[in-house]
Amino acid sequence: MLLVEDDPNIRAGLIRALSERGHAVSSVPTGAQALHLVMSEHPDLVVLDLGLPDLDGREVLAMLRAVDDVPVIVATARDGDPEIVAVLEAGADDYLVKPFSGAQLHARIRAVLRRAGAGEDGDQAVVVGGLRVDPRSREATLDGTELELTPREFDLLYYLAARPGQVVSKRELSIQVWQAPYGGADKTVDVHLSWLRRKLGETAQAPRFLHTVRGVGVKLSPPSR
Repeated sequence: MLLVEDDPNIRAGLIRALSERGHAVSSVPTGAQALHLVMSEHPDLVVLDLGLPDLDGREVLAMLRAVDDVPVIVATARDGDPEIVAVLEAGADDYLVKPFSGAQLHARIRAVLRRAGAGEDGDQAVVVGGLRVDPRSREATLDGTELELTPREFDLLYYLAARPGQVVSKRELSIQVWQAPYGGADKTVDVHLSWLRRKLGETAQAPRFLHTVRGVGVKLSPPSR
């Protein structure tokens, strides 16, 4: 994995903590070096700080997403909702706010890598109406047309599609899809549901597949005929 962090003390501490937990860690202090190493070494995951000396981390993330689908965990001191939403929208797989422990980062890395490898244990494709979601190929189609989904959007869609008609709480989605041990922010779930609705050709006011049950959660059901 690749750690992109400009603070030498934080970088040394995280390298030590992750190495003790069995990770092979390369590290660089700048965005330019990170882009070069991703292209040359193809790490299985990137931990990316946003406050880099040469490029803003969001710029680095956008450049990475233009050339590679490597999982990215953003690890930063920026904790405002607009920042988190912008980073998730730019393609980050997870977001961790400083300060955090090596154990917390290790848990997030394992969760993201599990999601990246989802479908390797024989999970079956699910079909709900004209929607088909295949965890083995990581492909989702609507009426035969492939949907362009981020890794997290795919995981969210598959979790709901595998439970057709079942109301799932946002806390359960945070725990099961985001691997947040005590549930995460509803805002993160809401943002991803909004993106999914757009790609499914619907809105919260005129739902086709994704139906909000106020005060309870959300369910995925086939469109009414």
